[in-house]
Amino acid sequence: MRAVVQRVDGASVEVDGAVVGEIAGEGLCVLVGVARDDTSEQAARLAAKLWTLRVLDGERSCSDAAAPLLVISQFTLYGDARKGRRPTWNAAAPGEHAEPLVAEVVAELRKLGATVATGSFGAKMRVSLTNDGPFTVLLEL
Repeated sequence: MRAVVQRVDGASVEVDGAVVGEIAGEGLCVLVGVARDDTSEQAARLAAKLWTLRVLDGERSCSDAAAPLLVISQFTLYGDARKGRRPTWNAAAPGEHAEPLVAEVVAELRKLGATVATGSFGAKMRVSLTNDGPFTVLLEL
């Protein structure tokens, strides 16, 4: 699994002009990509990592600050553009494998006590955010 984690001061995601997920104030916007061989164990590990990652102001985590997360599926994180001019998506998991694992990341975060908003899996989404810092980190499990 891969995740692009951005420290934000508010973020939202729209589908067909309607807001489907939104967080206000300090928090994290997380784009999650799933590879073909990813497992439930990796989803649980990613959730725990996101909840305790000390990247908010004052080296706090979302668990320390009760900060919300906006989690959005992003298969393009496994795009490979090393050859030619078009990326390939061969390493990305198909939807029937990826969707439950992204949902599991969200469910595990909620079990840990997180407030989590989400996008819509497989939809054409418009993401808006204010990157605080700017601060962006890539996690790979």
